[in-house]
Amino acid sequence: MDKTRNAPVPQQRKSDDIAAFLDAARRTPAPASSGRGRLIFALDATMSRQPTWDVALRLQARMFQVAAQSGGLEVQLVYYRGLGECKASKFVSEGRGLAELMSRIEVRGGETQVRRVLAHARDEAKRAKVGVLVFVGDAMEENPDELAALAGELALQGVKAFMFQEGNDTAAHRVFAEIARLTGGAYSAFDLGASARLEALLRAAAAYAAGGRPALAREAESDAAARLLLSQMRGS
Repeated sequence: MDKTRNAPVPQQRKSDDIAAFLDAARRTPAPASSGRGRLIFALDATMSRQPTWDVALRLQARMFQVAAQSGGLEVQLVYYRGLGECKASKFVSEGRGLAELMSRIEVRGGETQVRRVLAHARDEAKRAKVGVLVFVGDAMEENPDELAALAGELALQGVKAFMFQEGNDTAAHRVFAEIARLTGGAYSAFDLGASARLEALLRAAAAYAAGGRPALAREAESDAAARLLLSQMRGS
């Protein structure tokens, strides 16, 4: 019997592995761009999310308005709910189309499926460049190591994850922040009672997806939420 099989990995080795991975991610060429920014807008649509879903539906048009100043934006809606249901729309290039998609979806009970969201974003980015994954949720019930590994794959495809958490669930906070760090994106919590903050976060993410760091920097000149995201992000 191999008694070394489950031996713990020294902390220094873990740190070296992470540093090597992040360096590889920075040097990996991104897929070719079609010219217009592309953003995947992923939402937890389980039963607890109805209030957030309604607010996001009202706010989503602002993403397109802000992005238009930096070349425009294509957005794909991804959501999960129920017993293993996780679906993605086509990419749309204006707010009305996304609003129509969202208005036809009802929340349902179920467990989180963050893993499937990350895997989907990775696969989309392999087909054509995706600048940003925006995820809005309040819980995480999955294996953190599996999610971290998928975040690493996202980083290799050049996708930055903007993880927006409603509430203060400790497990979700820890994992969402790590996903953001590994991809070079950003994490922020928000309170649904202050929907203006979620609106500001979505505007900032859209600005980055459409125009990169310069566009986000312009948004940050007058927006505290954008400044917070910008301060967390690695160079891009």
